[in-house]
Amino acid sequence: MSPVSPPASPRRKPLADSVAVHDQVYDAIRLALITGRIAPGVGVSLRSLAAELGVSPMPVRDAVRRLAAERALAINPANKRLSVPSLTASRLEQLSQARLWVEPELAARAAPHVDAALVKRLRELDAAVDEALKLGDVDAYMTANHDFHFAIYERAEAEVLLAMANGLWLQIGPFMRVVFGRVGADGLAADRHVEATEALKAHDAEAARRAIAADLSEGMDKMRAAVEVRG
Repeated sequence: MSPVSPPASPRRKPLADSVAVHDQVYDAIRLALITGRIAPGVGVSLRSLAAELGVSPMPVRDAVRRLAAERALAINPANKRLSVPSLTASRLEQLSQARLWVEPELAARAAPHVDAALVKRLRELDAAVDEALKLGDVDAYMTANHDFHFAIYERAEAEVLLAMANGLWLQIGPFMRVVFGRVGADGLAADRHVEATEALKAHDAEAARRAIAADLSEGMDKMRAAVEVRG
């Protein structure tokens, strides 16, 4: 599977050398995975990640171990290079099913807790998604789409389900970027964000559940069509 984009994200300011640096490094690499900036099929070294983040290899090694345990990264035992695990047909189907179990439930649980500020935020994020699609800006699209979903999920007051959703996005994010690269903005133009926002505004849990389920199903269908998987 060829990469859609280089694994390196724009260079950030060096992270401070403190106890908190381990969490900062983990968060930085995690965000790169969720937004697809570490592309499938591209090997990345601990040293290159450390240099990009401006830290020693130690906190990067710690972050990589955590992400490997979450099945977001694989480590080649021969050369210690990191990569996004390959996406087989079976793995894609499992990820799809898990997302349909977890994420619509989070949306339904969020519905009673929605206020005007969240509705405004969701509309702003959906507008950012649309603008990114119009411009063909993959980084902006990936970030705004993720932020839209998790603005909802974080309102659900369901920590266990939220942690599961975070883990699923870690695994699926790089392949979402592959879809964008292969089908382009036109292939991603339709979503259920407006429908989901209106359902949440009305505190209609079942309508919110249906809208997010439809959004996920349609997105995963595009992924099946765009990503070449092995059985």
